Amino acid sequence: MSVTPSPEPDERRQALSHLKVLDLSRVFAGPWAGQMLADLGAEVIKVERPGAGDDARRLGPPFLRDDAGRETRVSGFYLSANRNKRSLTADLSTPQGQQIVRALALQSDVLIENYKVGDLARHGLDYASLARLNPRLVYCSITGFGQTGPARMKPGYDSIFQGMGGLMAVTGHPDDQPGGGPQKVGLIASDLTAGMYASVAILAALQHRDNVSGRGQHIDLALLDSQVAALSHAGTGYLVSGDPLPRHGTASPTAAPSQMYRCQDGAVMLVVGNQPQFVRLCQTLGVPQLVADARFVDNQARIAHRRALNDALEPVFASRPRAHWIDALARAGVPCGPVYELDEVFADPQLRAREMVVQQPHPQRREMPMLANPIRFSETPVRYRRPPPALGEHTDEVLRDSVGYDAERVAQLRKDGIV
Repeated sequence: MSVTPSPEPDERRQALSHLKVLDLSRVFAGPWAGQMLADLGAEVIKVERPGAGDDARRLGPPFLRDDAGRETRVSGFYLSANRNKRSLTADLSTPQGQQIVRALALQSDVLIENYKVGDLARHGLDYASLARLNPRLVYCSITGFGQTGPARMKPGYDSIFQGMGGLMAVTGHPDDQPGGGPQKVGLIASDLTAGMYASVAILAALQHRDNVSGRGQHIDLALLDSQVAALSHAGTGYLVSGDPLPRHGTASPTAAPSQMYRCQDGAVMLVVGNQPQFVRLCQTLGVPQLVADARFVDNQARIAHRRALNDALEPVFASRPRAHWIDALARAGVPCGPVYELDEVFADPQLRAREMVVQQPHPQRREMPMLANPIRFSETPVRYRRPPPALGEHTDEVLRDSVGYDAERVAQLRKDGIV
């Protein structure tokens, strides 16, 4: 099911091992972007509140289970976005904590933050202030609504942006069906999308700095904007036509049959993308007469008569086990796949072959399974150098090696509650 990462002989072979990143972000979108850069080799220092840390540390269940099966207080949510980082605690509301961040920003290529608009400016840690110290700094601010506009001061979380950003409008069963109406996606989609946009934006800004201007810049990234941009073809379709995209459940609005069908022991997703595939589907299912039916003569006709088509197909799929139809349709060259539960996802031989689960050591477990990064480089492979850090695990190390504080000064900062 999984693979233990091999020792890393040469960190310089990673794509971003020349970069230093200061991660002041919390919860998910910012940490997700920081983890992407860390996976690609960047040195990432995560700055957290003393005693409390990232809010994500407490978001659960689920929580990590130790080797004896006992539940710990280590959140799976936190673990998912913070590997390959070091954790430093610093109270940014104090002059001493601010001094630590300034010292680290002076050495950094990138700073990621998701504080409320204006919060870091009160501490002299905003882009304008830090760019005066380090003009090459790429400073990425991730907020719910962005740095401008009437809603810029409002808080927000993923489900709000799924609703406001149109994702729920195009997700779910039609209103006239049982359980119909807008539905939230099971993942924190707007955070994931914003984190990926942030990674791309940071790399583009670094490229511009290093090859064009010699200077960093400020990136203003909003979760709401990211979610709206991710509407992609659905959003563009509405803009060019004025017609909203109806909710179709698992069905495609542009192809039929293209949806989930229930079998004896599970379900499959079927996608018929052209007429030859439809012919082969009907032959494989034992309903060749459907090919000549005027209601199903081409894709547009099948969309118009989707309900009648499903009335013909659903009993056929329900008559056999899932594996039977997957194998038969694969032989016929008709795209079809299983609808998995999570245990089946991680047991799938294709995902095992792609090593999409890696093992990392953890203080509360000999080895901890984690999702792998899906990027496959031929020359600069992704490496899993560090498990997600405990709160403040590397504070002494960072203050000593990166800021230059001696043991006495670090001890005093601890005594004063600064770190």
